[in-house]
Amino acid sequence: MQGIRFGTDGWRAIIALDYTVENVRRVSQATLAWARRKDVQRVVIGYDCRFGGELFQREIARVLAAGGLECLLSQGIASTPMVSLGVVHHRAGLGIVVTASHNPPSYNGFKLKSAVGSPLLASDVADIEMEIPAAADEPAESFDALLASGHIRMVDLQGGYVDHVRRNFDLDCIRTNVRLAYDAMYGAGQEVMQILFPEMFAFHCTVNPGFGGTPPEPIARNLSEIMKHLAAHPGQYTGVATDGDADRVAFIDPDGNMVDSHHLLLLLLHYLVEHRKLTGTVVASFSVSSKLEKLAKHYGLKYVTTRIGFKYIAEVMLQEEVLVGGEESGGLAMAGHIPERDGIWIALTLLQYMATTGKTLQQLIDEVYKIVGPFCYDRIDLPVAQGVIDRVRQQLSEGIRSWGNHAVVRADALDGYKYFLEGDRFLLIRPSGTEPVLRIYAQGTDATDVNHLLALAREGLAL
Repeated sequence: MQGIRFGTDGWRAIIALDYTVENVRRVSQATLAWARRKDVQRVVIGYDCRFGGELFQREIARVLAAGGLECLLSQGIASTPMVSLGVVHHRAGLGIVVTASHNPPSYNGFKLKSAVGSPLLASDVADIEMEIPAAADEPAESFDALLASGHIRMVDLQGGYVDHVRRNFDLDCIRTNVRLAYDAMYGAGQEVMQILFPEMFAFHCTVNPGFGGTPPEPIARNLSEIMKHLAAHPGQYTGVATDGDADRVAFIDPDGNMVDSHHLLLLLLHYLVEHRKLTGTVVASFSVSSKLEKLAKHYGLKYVTTRIGFKYIAEVMLQEEVLVGGEESGGLAMAGHIPERDGIWIALTLLQYMATTGKTLQQLIDEVYKIVGPFCYDRIDLPVAQGVIDRVRQQLSEGIRSWGNHAVVRADALDGYKYFLEGDRFLLIRPSGTEPVLRIYAQGTDATDVNHLLALAREGLAL
């Protein structure tokens, strides 16, 4: 029987190949064994728009409910933040989301959330992984029988999330001052955003498990439709996009230009310090721009760098008063909310920032540039064989002194290999923790500079 391993954020596998009812039951039985040891009594289970989501949700519930846990199931699709908030609201000891987040449509997955709504600690995930049996037992009772007996209950996670948002944001102010275009990427944010902003210009707000053939990751190459629309109607809309399970976010400015997560983190920190007068630790993953550390130091705030994967940021959030936490891939978190990424929550925070100041995204970015200086960033993902990844790792481990005519000022191997170059440039090379690709990240002065750095990396590594 195939071995199951949890990656950067949960277990993900290709549907019908490795992500099967049998294997989902195996992981569920391991989760049940862990939950019993931890005295977990109640679990919240949700699913997003991927193929078979409800089927897998019910199979997980059958295993856990038959084992004595009270299972609260989402009525319909639910984003990961909805499940995390639901865990807190219903005082559950565990949350499970059937999702593969931003992965290609052929994948599904199994995310685990703690009692406070954060990703489950890495040590707990490792314990669950060790418990996975070689084969799964068929649950003794049917889903309908467990539902009738009250061991399984359906709950309205969406309604609870919408109410929570309405209590914390001035939605009328946002509607009055910002014309919103929103791309759900066929993902789990679609229903909530249509409830909150029925007048918005909507893209891909239907359920399509094939995601139109595009991975639901909110990066420029996957957002061409909304970007082209905004470019064709300059100055009219501000664009927002969330990923498959709506825990990641991206913005598109009124001219159709992508605003990456590095800039969103800078804007979020600037807003919380300058306008809301908050303080706290700033936490970011290894791939985030060095400009964030520069801004944190400008404000006299502690800065912590973690390995890539939001679970590492969440660990710091559980130990310290964190003001802002985030990763390059668009997963951002902030004080005053659950210790979890939430694409919609972050989007609303920044939209309210724009609405209350009357400034555009670019005007707000220019304010930050006065402190940290302008920059550009991009990332390429290369599908390669494991042998190529091993070769690249070996080459990088032997040391790199320069990339083209750019001397390496210093290097860091916290998670992959990151090379700091002169002029606030950097290159980072690492294999993905969620899919079989090699990622190359670059920061430079402008798009031409960044593309040159990416080309140097590919040339130097024979990729």
